[in-house]
Amino acid sequence: MYNTKYVIAGLVVFLALFTSPFWLNMGKASYQRPELALPADAKECIEPVDYMRAEHMQILDTWRDQALREGKRTYVATDGKVWNVSLQNTCMKCHANKADFCDKCHTTNSVNVYCWDCHVEPKGNQ
Repeated sequence: MYNTKYVIAGLVVFLALFTSPFWLNMGKASYQRPELALPADAKECIEPVDYMRAEHMQILDTWRDQALREGKRTYVATDGKVWNVSLQNTCMKCHANKADFCDKCHTTNSVNVYCWDCHVEPKGNQ
């Protein structure tokens, strides 16, 4: 092969550039959760905190599908407690300040939610 040294040099440069984000971020601080304004008067959520952090969007999607397509308006939590299926009346009853709760995490994680296309956006603790 004629230009072996150029091909090998090109591959090395390509690999260095391609993997540079990994090398540049190595050793930097890990993800920091934003500080959220949690409701002071709420005693419990529908599920444990860690579960809600990981699965709240799946729960809301399931609620939407069950409520609108199947007419089911109750949710049975893992502890057996029954909750009303409602973003406005269940979740936002405690987490009323959208800017201090929802927006902080969604903005930090660059997530664009479409909840407020249909639901009335809460304006804060009222």
